[in-house]
Formats: sequence, C-alpha cells, structure tokens
Amino acid sequence: MDRVALSGLKARGHHGVFPKEREEGQTFLVDLVLGLDTRPAAADDDLTKTVHYGIVAEEVVAVVEGEPVNLIETLAERIAQVCLKHDVVQEVEVRVHKPDAPITVPFDDVTVTITRSRA
Repeated sequence: MDRVALSGLKARGHHGVFPKEREEGQTFLVDLVLGLDTRPAAADDDLTKTVHYGIVAEEVVAVVEGEPVNLIETLAERIAQVCLKHDVVQEVEVRVHKPDAPITVPFDDVTVTITRSRA
C-alpha cells in the first residue's frame, strides 16, 4: 500500500475535560498517513484517481475547530472517520498532538496515535 502523508496540520480547538480548555481553547496539531493505491492516478496523471490532500487537510482542520470533545482519543477517531470517507483511502494513521495540555510538569508534547482501516 502506498502512503500520502500530511504533517503538522494546525488548528485551534476547544477540546479537553477542564473548563479552561473548553473556554479558551488551544492549538492542536495533526499528522496523517493515508494508505491507498496511487498507481491508477500515477498511470494517468489524474488527480481524480487519488486522494486530494488539500481537501483532506481542510476537512481535518474543520473537525479540530468543530464540536468539542473531552479526549484527544475521540478527536483522533473523528478525524480517522473523515479520512476514510474518501473512497480511495483504505487505511489512515492519525496522530493528534496537544502541546499545551494542562500538565503541571515540564513536557514537550502529548500525542495519541491511532490506525483505522476499512477492513
């Protein structure tokens, strides 16, 4: 299976279990790896036979900016389902970064990574 990757999609969301997170919001980053067969698109040099990663990026940002959830696990699941709505995408790996998570000790990042497929 071929891979199309998008790294560092950035959006502001209001996800989290604490009132401050819901009220003020914070930046979330999303990395995607889309699994698909790119051979038909490459053979014909035809965008309609592959995934349009610009559209996927816009859809993912809309999810992050949309309805708040408590857990980034839930956010990752919603993002995966949006990606799998594209017919050519057979599998997706989603990594959600929450670099401003409310943790009381020094840290660089918090991430959740999931893999989902049509099977």
